[in-house]
Amino acid sequence: MARTVVFVNQKGGVGKTTTVINLGAYLALQGERTLLVDFDPQANLTSGVGGSAAKKGIYEVVSGQAELRDVLRPTKVEGLFLVPSSIDLSGATVELVDKEDRNGYLKRALAEVQGEYDYILIDCPPSLGVLTLNGLVAADEVIIPLQCEYFALEGLSLILQTVSLVQKSMNTRLKVAGIVFTMYDARTKLAQEVVQQVTEYFKDRVFRTIVPRNVRLSEAPSHGLPVCLYDPACIGAKSYEALALELRGRNGRIAASAAMGAATGAAGAPVGHAGAGRVEPSLFGESNSQE
Repeated sequence: MARTVVFVNQKGGVGKTTTVINLGAYLALQGERTLLVDFDPQANLTSGVGGSAAKKGIYEVVSGQAELRDVLRPTKVEGLFLVPSSIDLSGATVELVDKEDRNGYLKRALAEVQGEYDYILIDCPPSLGVLTLNGLVAADEVIIPLQCEYFALEGLSLILQTVSLVQKSMNTRLKVAGIVFTMYDARTKLAQEVVQQVTEYFKDRVFRTIVPRNVRLSEAPSHGLPVCLYDPACIGAKSYEALALELRGRNGRIAASAAMGAATGAAGAPVGHAGAGRVEPSLFGESNSQE
């Protein structure tokens, strides 16, 4: 049965789609059969793995015009598959609003392929609307990509509040798998402080692997390639390779020691409070980040 992971941040430009593409690619390269679900009308994930506009995509699936198997596509990475999106999905935000159980459409669509993949990664739009709620209801875990800047911290509280509400009322199995730092620039004091503050507050629920700012990561989507095919030697590629190992270690799919050995960078020194507000321990499953 697949581990279904949704990637959420209502702030755009934080490296969310980049993380879904490249984490998914490295999971596949490490032997995990992986499905990417583009649930964002901008369809950046689709184009980022070399996909193009299709007659049928995820919109047709949730609107009942097609089955999920009808829209699945292979990618250039062996073991990595895509459910594409298009601008048509923006219509779903209007069409679903009056539907009964409007937040469960994606979960029902994915049910037919749950047993065929090791990981299903869902990319949601930069908002906390009906599409993102569908992603949260369909998922087992949430990963929050967090850009290392001040405004990213301000939105973290709202994300966690939304996850808590979904967990209590719509998806009791949902938990936060962790927070992954993106676009890290070690030259700036602010980036270092953000990492230190969030790590102090959330402790082991912060991924040890930190993804730095990297030109090659930014260039790869314009070529329709994950960074593992565009420039596997760059620091961005190495970071996502390590992140994939770390995620697999957390899920018990490989030895934790092997995953931690590959993880790069971890902030440790406490520098006060991250301003995220009180967090429900149940959000993080068995681990209590407050202890």
